[in-house]
Amino acid sequence: QVRVVESGGGSVQAGGSLILSCVVPGYWNADNCVGWFRQGPEKGREGIAAIDPDSVEVYLESVEGRFTFAKDRAKDTLFLQMDSLKPEDSGIYYCAVDVTPRCAGDLYASDYDYWSQGTQVTVSS
Repeated sequence: QVRVVESGGGSVQAGGSLILSCVVPGYWNADNCVGWFRQGPEKGREGIAAIDPDSVEVYLESVEGRFTFAKDRAKDTLFLQMDSLKPEDSGIYYCAVDVTPRCAGDLYASDYDYWSQGTQVTVSS
């Protein structure tokens, strides 16, 4: 069992920035993949960013160039820096961990095993 704890989020005007944090205990000692997902109003859960054990990052096309990963090894924490936010980025954001050996680091929610509690991001126009 992996307890994934997420923090950050909030409200911001379009063009602003927010940062999300995800604590994944033991992340640096395990070959896990971590993904970020969001669920907007009347939308399903979509994958927006993921990183594999080799630190290969993938992003949803609509966020590429605006969202980036950062890591704090000492704190088992990964961050999602979100810049140039748009109203359509609003939703509940989740981080998730895929503990499958040789995980793919993809954007498919069904591949992830453990999920954070979610945090609200609201971008106003």
